[in-house]
Amino acid sequence: MKGMSRVSSITATLFATVCVFIATTGSIFAQEAADAGAGDAPAANPGDVSFFQIVATSGGIGILIWCMIFATSAAALGLIIDAFITIRSAKIMPPELINSVRMSLDDGDLGGALEVCEATPGPLANILSAGFNNVSEGFDVIMDSIATAAEIESEKLMQRVNYLNLCGSIAPMLGLMGTVTGMVDAFAKLGTTTGAAKATALALSISQALYTTAFGLLISVPAILAFTFVRNNASRIILDMESLTLDLVKVLRGAEVVDDEDEEEEYEEYE
Repeated sequence: MKGMSRVSSITATLFATVCVFIATTGSIFAQEAADAGAGDAPAANPGDVSFFQIVATSGGIGILIWCMIFATSAAALGLIIDAFITIRSAKIMPPELINSVRMSLDDGDLGGALEVCEATPGPLANILSAGFNNVSEGFDVIMDSIATAAEIESEKLMQRVNYLNLCGSIAPMLGLMGTVTGMVDAFAKLGTTTGAAKATALALSISQALYTTAFGLLISVPAILAFTFVRNNASRIILDMESLTLDLVKVLRGAEVVDDEDEEEEYEEYE
């Protein structure tokens, strides 16, 4: 919720800035176009200027902002693809692992269950291993170990998701930065150019400012939507994983560990 509130605040600031920019430069642009008159040679048509030319002529700071926008876009796309590949129930809770652990525990083979977990690394296997490794300490210690391991694995999972939220928050800020630099460039060119060239230069600066704003929002909106979906999916998987873990280790509730002549640890259930 805090992330969404922060993005809403940034978007509102961005919208207000763009409105002020358009209102200010629009009147100046109209006046300059009118003052160009019939006696001045017509300048190049701003509509003939491509997007790549706008990026290339945006100056050092403008090019740097565009590079950060493109990098944020690539990072957001990569994180979205990674999230849909890795944050899946079958990936985090492999059915083979669940069935093998359940069969081993039903047969009273705690060592076999632990070996299965070690052979199939992952969030669920790490949580179960934390509990199995402390079986000699009693059921309360087993549950504490599982709870700690589950919290660690959940944090690891959510950290990947939060990077997507970061991209969604940074993108409109970069767009706002581009808008501000476009405003600065527009007003600077008003004092250095004359005639129809002044109107053309002003139009290019406005285009740069609005392009960065548009691209920032085009990155932010899908990133925030994907973040919300992935976060909710991750939360559901985490809850299912915790419920499944409790179901698997409940057979250890009435178990005790005994040492035989070979000092090997086994567990047996109370009758």
